[in-house]
Amino acid sequence: MNSGIMIDGQNQLQEVRTPSFPQQPVAIRVAAKIISYIFHPVFVPVMVIWFLAYVHPNLYIGFNPWLKDTAVMGAAFVAFTFFPIVTILLLKGLKFIDSIYLRTQKERVIPFIACMIWYFWISYVWFSFGKTRNAVDMPHEAVQFAMATFFSTVIGLMVNIKMKVSLHAISMGIVVTFITVLAFTQNLNFGIYISVAILIAGLVCTARFIVSDHTTPEVYGGLAVGVVSMLVAVQLEKWLSS
Repeated sequence: MNSGIMIDGQNQLQEVRTPSFPQQPVAIRVAAKIISYIFHPVFVPVMVIWFLAYVHPNLYIGFNPWLKDTAVMGAAFVAFTFFPIVTILLLKGLKFIDSIYLRTQKERVIPFIACMIWYFWISYVWFSFGKTRNAVDMPHEAVQFAMATFFSTVIGLMVNIKMKVSLHAISMGIVVTFITVLAFTQNLNFGIYISVAILIAGLVCTARFIVSDHTTPEVYGGLAVGVVSMLVAVQLEKWLSS
């Protein structure tokens, strides 16, 4: 969508958004909504951690099934999905926000700050996992990904002052950059995973153009926030671990 400013009937300035994409058939709009729900930012991190824990062949070799299910997947679900959803529902119930879809920049401020806390918590727990208890270390890759989600809320909150950056695009930027970093740092064939990540990112961003009111800079800006967050997280985690 493209945005502009007009004066309404009460002589007040009001933002008006016009579609960047032409109106699509119902079937395409329904498919775009389904894609947006499946790859919602509260679900994508858990998908990535599941990939690391159960698909990647080398990262969690020292973890028994119980530890993998609780310390990895359980913690990921609580921090990345459960807490953010509960936060949004509480904000809606207390009328701090008008919609769970967070349609305005103002409505996104408190969720950004709340998720910043949850993501910092999971980053800290995973970074110190093997150092504070008699257990194997959490893989560096998982810690880097958790840190990237934290940095994305920090950067996203600042960018949100200027524009309503796409949260879906931020998550896709993190995922594509994360998979690409894995491909360059590990002796495994990640070609298929990079292809799938780019395909999903393209589908999700296209879906946001079709069914949301985001402008082009908001979607591409979200991708940029995700890329920068992931690169900063990789460098910081290496520095802290050295």
